[in-house]
Amino acid sequence: MIKKCLFPAAGYGTRFLPATKATPKEMLPVLTKPLIQYGVEEAIEAGCNTMAIVTGRGKRAIEDHFDISYELEHQIKGTSKEHYLTEIRDVIEKCTFSYTRQIEMKGLGHAILTGETLIGNEPFAVILADDLCDNTSSGVLSQMVKLYEKYQCCIVAIEEVPKEETNKYGVISGREIEDGIFMIDNMVEKPEPEDAPSNLAIIGRYILTPDIFEIIKETKPGKGGEIQITDALLTQAKKGMVLGFKFKGIRFDCGSIDGFVKATNYFYEKSK
Repeated sequence: MIKKCLFPAAGYGTRFLPATKATPKEMLPVLTKPLIQYGVEEAIEAGCNTMAIVTGRGKRAIEDHFDISYELEHQIKGTSKEHYLTEIRDVIEKCTFSYTRQIEMKGLGHAILTGETLIGNEPFAVILADDLCDNTSSGVLSQMVKLYEKYQCCIVAIEEVPKEETNKYGVISGREIEDGIFMIDNMVEKPEPEDAPSNLAIIGRYILTPDIFEIIKETKPGKGGEIQITDALLTQAKKGMVLGFKFKGIRFDCGSIDGFVKATNYFYEKSK
């Protein structure tokens, strides 16, 4: 039922300058794969076959990565190095990629709205490549798709974070209706610890219903002058139902140097 996955990928990656001056942060490699490829593989595992990517200036490397490089293919064909392209060939063959540009950086809500022309009128997933997740049995998005099949509503992935770090995340509160599943009654974007409704933070995995686009259009800029997806989802929660899901697995905040290094070490040990 969830066939399209949206990747907001227009951000500047300022925390990784100067590395991201000419290289998209989504293309930073954890071992031999760029961050966005991990996200695309997670989406494929969850049943998605269309990847809708919202890019910006200087992001052509993403499009080139998910395309055939005829010169490279020719150079290594029949050599001992050809197998290095097996994974990315498999990804390219399994799904379709479409792209649109976010002209101005106006927040995650605006980035998702920019992708409306690629998504159309159907439920869809959202993956933020910065949040690199791993689970040996079932990916985070696969877990969320199963939950969507049951509840047919918007779902955000959540995890507990230290109270002093709530100002880095959107934070939810709600009533636990099943083990690890919360019916959300409040969402606050990057609250200070003393103002946070809980320590349950939203991470970069969403399943959204298409009515979210009209809600975003009516959502006024919030914290930082940006259009926040948390504000739009709170409006939706008041009208219907939005769930928070404590996923099974591990997440690395690869938007930070500390998280990026931890992810690299984790996947290196896993690859041995």
